[in-house]
Amino acid sequence: MHLDILQTGALQDYLRRRGWLDTEEVVASVEIPGEGNMNYILRVTTSIRSLIVKQSRAYVEKNPTLPAPANRAVIEGSFYQEIQSIPMLASAMPLLMGIDRENNILVLEDVGDAPAYTFLYHSGQLLSEADTLTLTDYLSELHYHFATEKPGPIFTNQAMRLLNHESIFIAPFREDNGVNLDTVQPGLAELTMSCKQDVSLKKIVRQLGELYLSDNNQPQTGASKTLLHGDYYPGSWLQTTHNHLKVIDPEFCFYGPAEFDLGILIAHLMLAQQPSATINRVLTNYVKPTGFNEQLRQQFTSVELLRRLVEYPQLPLSLSIEEKRSLLDESRQILQ
Repeated sequence: MHLDILQTGALQDYLRRRGWLDTEEVVASVEIPGEGNMNYILRVTTSIRSLIVKQSRAYVEKNPTLPAPANRAVIEGSFYQEIQSIPMLASAMPLLMGIDRENNILVLEDVGDAPAYTFLYHSGQLLSEADTLTLTDYLSELHYHFATEKPGPIFTNQAMRLLNHESIFIAPFREDNGVNLDTVQPGLAELTMSCKQDVSLKKIVRQLGELYLSDNNQPQTGASKTLLHGDYYPGSWLQTTHNHLKVIDPEFCFYGPAEFDLGILIAHLMLAQQPSATINRVLTNYVKPTGFNEQLRQQFTSVELLRRLVEYPQLPLSLSIEEKRSLLDESRQILQ
């Protein structure tokens, strides 16, 4: 089955055969719900409800020239299945309605026209206390309930980790990527080049990348080992009606250091200029799993800050060049 917005009849027949639509349920409309990135996603509306149907293919949907693991939707669906026994986690995510492993298709609850929390990057936008606690509790519950040294093989997710490893630890730090960052913000090219030319800094970043890829526990670091969301940033959070926050897109999930998930969260709160009280609330309320290494968390936070500030394309940040300089300097100091 190859999803196609123009093939409504074939889509309706497919959903009926799989039991995801009633035999008399008719598809009234099909649309693309917002701008996708990795996957092909459709909103299917019938006379009684609407569903999200997602298919992963052997390339990045936004750029078909970029290869990507075709089974990532199956891995994402396995994550949804894994967390269903934990009420807090299940309630914080859309309901999984089915997985077609052969065709790499998921069917999910439609939570409506819910914007991603990327609006936090805009000046003056603040994360509410309730949302802060939801995001923190989600990681606490996930990392506590799924800490194990023997994960199921599907959660190794090595191919997606290799893809993410390149995006986080390698590509942003190449000196010549053919892009002049001064076109994004005057002065940014010179500011970021100092990071890209820092050999000792890039060595530490590579070492953290090796830890990210490792399937073994790392006793020398004291890192914990648990199931991770793997991409825990504002683009993976939706603001639904009544301001309920939903976590989505765990396709980069894997068993690894809990410090990574929390590090990414803290980095994006900093990039979004959230108050120190919000960041402290996360750090205070997060329940650390056994073996949690705060220094490693800070290092992952620093790498994420660096890569988001030096990479292209950039997040829609409202930071001034001096604010970016301050974050870069702080991150480099932690990684020395």
